[in-house]
Amino acid sequence: MELIDVFKKRTRSPHRPRSGDVIGQIFADFRQHPPYGGSLILGEADQWDKHFFIVGQQKPKLSDFRTAKDLEKLNYGMLTAEEHSHILTFLKTAAGQKLPNSILVTFIDTYGADITMESARDFQAFFIAHLIKTFLTIPIPSISIILGEGGSGGALAIQVTDRRAQMDDALYGTAPPESMAAIVFRDPTKIKEALDVLKPTAQQLRKLNVIDHIIPSPKNVSDVEGFANNISGYLEKTVKELSRLKIGRLLSERRQQAQSYGLPIEKPFNLMNFLIPTPLRKKREAPSPNLKIFTYADTVMQVRADYGNGLNLARGRQYIKCGETSKRGGVEEGCGQIIPLKEYQDNFNVCPHCGRSTVIGALGWINCMTDRNSFHELYRNLTTDELLEDTFLTEDYKKLVAEQVKKTHFKESLVTGEATIFNHKVVMAVSEFHFSGGTMGAAFGEKFHRAMEYAIQRRYPVISLCCSGGARLTEGIIGLMQMVKTVNAVNMLKENGLPFISIVADPSTGGAIASFAALGDVIIAEPEALISFTGPRVLESRGIPVDDDAMRAESLHQRSKDVYNRLNYFHEIRGIHEVVSRPEMKLVICKYLEFYEKSCGVNRVISE
Repeated sequence: MELIDVFKKRTRSPHRPRSGDVIGQIFADFRQHPPYGGSLILGEADQWDKHFFIVGQQKPKLSDFRTAKDLEKLNYGMLTAEEHSHILTFLKTAAGQKLPNSILVTFIDTYGADITMESARDFQAFFIAHLIKTFLTIPIPSISIILGEGGSGGALAIQVTDRRAQMDDALYGTAPPESMAAIVFRDPTKIKEALDVLKPTAQQLRKLNVIDHIIPSPKNVSDVEGFANNISGYLEKTVKELSRLKIGRLLSERRQQAQSYGLPIEKPFNLMNFLIPTPLRKKREAPSPNLKIFTYADTVMQVRADYGNGLNLARGRQYIKCGETSKRGGVEEGCGQIIPLKEYQDNFNVCPHCGRSTVIGALGWINCMTDRNSFHELYRNLTTDELLEDTFLTEDYKKLVAEQVKKTHFKESLVTGEATIFNHKVVMAVSEFHFSGGTMGAAFGEKFHRAMEYAIQRRYPVISLCCSGGARLTEGIIGLMQMVKTVNAVNMLKENGLPFISIVADPSTGGAIASFAALGDVIIAEPEALISFTGPRVLESRGIPVDDDAMRAESLHQRSKDVYNRLNYFHEIRGIHEVVSRPEMKLVICKYLEFYEKSCGVNRVISE
């Protein structure tokens, strides 16, 4: 069958068995935990002399659509933030029992995580990051099975296990094909083209080591017993294998697996070729090509020389107008003041009158946060060309990368280096939004991981700056798996007792905010930053009502105050600790660095 037919007739078949059907068939004494119903299944069972803790995602069945209200439910089959909280509680309980014969099994069949406003307000992205972290560190042997569809971070949240299987007609991708088509091709009907980019089949994913086993599906897509028998045979064999391994070895292998995502399999790669600290010679970031700039002689603006609160426009100088900063047009908020371009850039693209800002790139953020001339870039020449196999480096992708390189001083979407902040030595990982929207690809994940190792070797604190559109869809599943890689890297840093300060800038969305950015010991947001697992444009394309204010830094900061009244719900999640303007960011970071150094009795300050 053509892949598009597999997707429509088998993967998305309404007659395909759901997780609950298969679980009930395999485990005769399955004891389901509350909450009952919905898209989540939690429970325990005893089989093959083992005690199973079982987590399942479940799409709705045909019998679930009985009323018009059922048909209108847009997040059916997607786990909400509340359901993710239930999973964290369940895993905590399972780990706390310390049963020597326990096994954790997850069944995955979902379009993705819930993207409604209710979950966004409850830090949905943060829950996904914390679930990945928990699955990487839980001291229980674990198995995951992609039963039907594995969609985005919603699937990844419970798929990071010791053994990873997929049905041969199941599909697992960075995003649901419709969403992929809407984002990449601006046309949600181009599902076939989206599937070609996603590379979601079991055969493709096994080659990339995302899964390690393929389970055959019965010929009849509605054959519950056939699905259950094949899965049962795989589970029984895999449980015996895992029982012979010590948990310490499994934890180590999980870390090694996470580190390997995105590294080349079939071509040589020597990281030491890239470890050359490079002084940052470029001092000022070029204005964004989308920034609307004008001069005294510009007749398009049709403004008087004395316009702008007494500002006299000088001939030959460049200016911007707050509230009309984009060449693309559209509605903007701003005070209307005219500002000299140099003054605007020196204030890190923030209006000195009303505080409205526009996006800055990595160089702008480095200048904002670090001491002058102190930043030395690490792994500058580590790019997608060095990492990705030829099947990913298509002519279209090469063209995309070549176009992005022209837009920035840097060679990838993450800039890593060491620097000082008021003479405090730090390692930095800064998103470059001008390179493919700061998206996470193989080079992003590898550079982030290596930066954490560099910090551990030198005992330096880490500052990360997230300004990203999420996982890089054009790299398929490799882009998604960088979420696991970056979470694992943060785990390593914290195990070594080093602080991780996470700054979330505008915008921070998708896999970036649902991985490393959500795990900061301190999380600082800039004013009006968009912080959301799914951006407004994608939500609108899916017919989901958008409350833009609920996805902004100030609203989430206010919401964070309620976290301490619901610690059993939010677990280790604390939301946004502070909202800080760009001109104040360096001082606030230094405050936390000094607290760390004084409380830990270390001295990371260099002499002036």
